[in-house]
Order: sequence, then C-alpha cells, then structure tokens
Amino acid sequence: MATVSANGVDLGIESFGDADAPLVLLVGGTTMLSWPDELCERLAAGGRRVVRYDLRDCGESTTKDPDAPGYTLRDLADDAAALVDALGGGPAHIAGIGVGGMVAQVAVLHHPDAFRTMTLVGTRPVAPGPCDPDLPDHDAATMKRMFALPMPDWADRTAVAEFAAARAAVLGDDPDAARVVAGRIWDRTPNDQPSAHSANQLGMVFSRLDCTPRWRERLPEVGIPALVVHGRRDRFFPVGNGEAIAREIPGARLLVLDDAGTAIPVAAVDEIAESMFALDR
Repeated sequence: MATVSANGVDLGIESFGDADAPLVLLVGGTTMLSWPDELCERLAAGGRRVVRYDLRDCGESTTKDPDAPGYTLRDLADDAAALVDALGGGPAHIAGIGVGGMVAQVAVLHHPDAFRTMTLVGTRPVAPGPCDPDLPDHDAATMKRMFALPMPDWADRTAVAEFAAARAAVLGDDPDAARVVAGRIWDRTPNDQPSAHSANQLGMVFSRLDCTPRWRERLPEVGIPALVVHGRRDRFFPVGNGEAIAREIPGARLLVLDDAGTAIPVAAVDEIAESMFALDR
C-alpha cells in the first residue's frame, strides 16, 4: 500500500508483480477492493505490473467531502492518465469496474496515448441517473429489496459488514466475500466518521458527481483493443449495458459470465485474466 501524487491529489494504490513489467491500472469502483485479490495476483503471475487504486474521496485517496465533490468525472479520468504518468508505465492497460468503468471509458477517450488496451467490467455507457431508453436500467424488484434494507450503524464494523453481506445476497453475489471486503474497506477508511464509512461502502460520491458531457456517442472513437466483461445475472447494471458497449466500441470482445452477478467471482478469475492477456497478443 502507498499513496502517489497525481493530478494534484494523492491516490491510494496497491501494487502486485514486477515493477518493470507492463502496467495494468485497475480503476476502483469506487475503492480498489472492488478488484479481488485473486485477479490482481493472477495478472501479476502472468507477467504484469498490477496497480489498483482508490478514487478520490475513497479509501486512502484524498478525501474532502464525498457529499459535495468539487470535481467531475472528467477530473477522475484525468487522475487515471496522470497516475499512469506518475508510475512511469505508459501506455498502460486500463480496467474499470462498475462506476470505475465509466472513468476508464472517459479516460481512454480523452487520453488515448496513455493507454494501450481497455477492459470494462459490469458497467454501462452512460452516467448514473436516468438511463437511455435502449439500455436496461437497474432491476426494479432488486432495487426495491435493496432500499428496504435498514441502514447499519456506520460506526459499527460488524454491522457494516453484515449490511454488505445482505446487499450482496440481494444482488446475487457471494455474501461471505462481500462481508470480508466490507470489513477491509471499513479498516481502510481514513477517519472514524460514520459519513466517511457510508461513503466508502456505498460509493455515494457518484450520485453527486458532475458526469457531463455524455460520452456514449464517442465510443466508436476508441482506437485500442477492448474487452467487455459482464455477469449475465447482474441486476444492478443488467447485461444489455455490456452488450451495448461491446457493439459500439470497434472490435471489442464481449465476455459474458453466465454465473456472475455484479461482483467478480473467484471462479471467473482465470477466464478474465486470460481474456485480458489476449488483448496484447
């Protein structure tokens, strides 16, 4: 674990593998722990330098006020490009998961020379909020069940971890894995304020972030190899979103994981890693 200054902020990072190997930058969605250890280790074992990082107002990155972010989605995309430059690993493979996939798309469109390939996992081609009519929105029944869950005491680590497990069960993800990750996120939250814990666990900064202008119409401009990974059982960003991205990025490969929901299951790590390696071949 370390912090790196890039684009005027400090970003919390964790590195795996040989520092001289080709760089794979994993954009957190929103914390770096959105990316499972097993995938980071598998990529590193395949001869890559893997760096996963926290977005602003998350984990060990610069945190000011997640309720009123004084930056935009474009700024987060600029962070990614600046981090590649600071790490000295460009052009890099960039991968984004969930809302981190939105950051990755904008980063590649605005900084094409900084990146050599792109992987997008469980994301969509439009910002949080109202969805395009041709894209499937969050599953209504799932969202109703999620919003019905009582909020935990954000100052209680155990309660927060159990809340994460309950949300995972609703989403069709592994509750035990979610419980462990939530505990780790709680431990890495930079202060003991309940608002900081809730922001880190829920990624609430994106609900308040300026994500304009739209970028979906620019996806045909992507000129690097791209892989789109999506769980067929994803109820938060249903698989039609990944299918749309793969259609609109020239030559993109679509990998649909039949048994996956929102999170990356450990059972899919090898298949995802091999598909990412194939982008460079």
